[in-house]
Amino acid sequence: MKIFLRDQIRQIDEYTIRNEPVPSASLMERAAARMCDWYIERFSTLIPVIVFAGTGNNGGDGLAMARMLYGKGYQVTVYFAGITGNATTDWKINRNRLEKETKVVSESISDTGQIPVIPGEAVIIDSLFGSGLSRPVTGIAAEIIKKINASGCTVISVDIPSGLFCEDNTDNDFDCIVKASYTLSLQFPKLSFMFPENEKFTGSWHVLPIGLHEVAIESTESPYRYLDMDTIRPMIRKRKKFDHKGDFGHGMLVGGTYGRMGAVVLGARAALRSGAGLVTCHIPACGNLIMQCAVPEAMAVHDKSVKFISSIGDTKPFSAVGIGPGMGTAMKTQKTFHEFLMRNNKPLVIDADALNILAENKPWLKELRGMSVLTPHPGEFSRLAGESPNGFKRLRKQIEFSSEYNCIVVLKGANTSITEPEGNIWFNSTGNPGMATAGSGDTLTGIILSLLAQKYSPVEAALAGVFIHGLAGDIASERLSFESLIATDIIDRIGDAFNRIRTG
Repeated sequence: MKIFLRDQIRQIDEYTIRNEPVPSASLMERAAARMCDWYIERFSTLIPVIVFAGTGNNGGDGLAMARMLYGKGYQVTVYFAGITGNATTDWKINRNRLEKETKVVSESISDTGQIPVIPGEAVIIDSLFGSGLSRPVTGIAAEIIKKINASGCTVISVDIPSGLFCEDNTDNDFDCIVKASYTLSLQFPKLSFMFPENEKFTGSWHVLPIGLHEVAIESTESPYRYLDMDTIRPMIRKRKKFDHKGDFGHGMLVGGTYGRMGAVVLGARAALRSGAGLVTCHIPACGNLIMQCAVPEAMAVHDKSVKFISSIGDTKPFSAVGIGPGMGTAMKTQKTFHEFLMRNNKPLVIDADALNILAENKPWLKELRGMSVLTPHPGEFSRLAGESPNGFKRLRKQIEFSSEYNCIVVLKGANTSITEPEGNIWFNSTGNPGMATAGSGDTLTGIILSLLAQKYSPVEAALAGVFIHGLAGDIASERLSFESLIATDIIDRIGDAFNRIRTG
């Protein structure tokens, strides 16, 4: 699924109106019908509905919803905010239809004294402002938004929470943005939905297709993509009857220190569960017995040092390398890692302490070769690239970082973002809060290492690895609470994730 910018969405709307062809009012009707269907499935007719409508097309969507919900037996009240002579044609059409075809009570709000007391049991439909908004909300509309947010009601925003910008909200007034319980985004998600600071505004967002023209969607370029099952399914390779373990690569996982061998155990188990033919772990000598007992399917090569990594041997026998889980940042380990970077020519995934070492030695980033995959969490990325005030600015840094160092960056979190050096940006659709647990990142490293070893391209390994990791976590959470989910549960459901991708 593509994610488009504000002006592109408007252009796609206009193309649909011209070339389907369909009157703009009919397209609005189509959108309102989809939102009403969503609403009716979830809310009883016994719950009163209050619609706050602006005078643009977003307000027109709200008025059409009000008419349709009334027709389905809902008790609906509409408040017009700041009525001016600038109301759109389609808004006027829907206001006339609401007045002629229903007995819905409607009132205009032109000053703060006319803002109603909102009963706590109501559901609010927010259709004050849409995706075309380009400046912070002020005046009477801002006061209405504050009342909505203070009401304690369930709030459903039409297309986008009123006051939220589609992309960059750095200079927005966060006190004047609707805090929706649900956002019903029409046809596409908005880029701003992908950033953690905006979750308190979007609530749970849902994309509702409204039949915008496929030619316009396909021909409109966007570097932003939302990673879904249809993207991943063609990447997953089928195995043949006479394949053997040598056909599926030999991954080398480097990591571990005294007291932190669990990270390598989790990474190795995840790599094997994700289909690597062979996995060898280069670990400090103290971890040899642990690895042999915990992951008997993996081989272990122990370092000459007992407690930390002090040397990395020849990587020629291996198809791909993963480095960093539990590795520590001892000076000898740092030196060893630098020597490894300078001579490595194998596909590489870098995580955890290897990222922290790079953050302490930024000139070494120029030693990255062959589209390495880096998998930082936000804190690790800040140490690598500098602090960012919000998710949008961090994404810009991520894009620049990928380009400058010719690497793929997997920035972990809800809607994990994956950036390529060429400028393509992907946001993941799988995963859940239960995966915010110790060892979850080590598991992802193992999955990506496995796919690299199986000769998936670095981009494919990053995209498929992130999606499979999140899907395995989702499957695990179907049985467990978010609170009880641990990394081992994710590993145990990797096979189910592969099966679900294949079967849909």
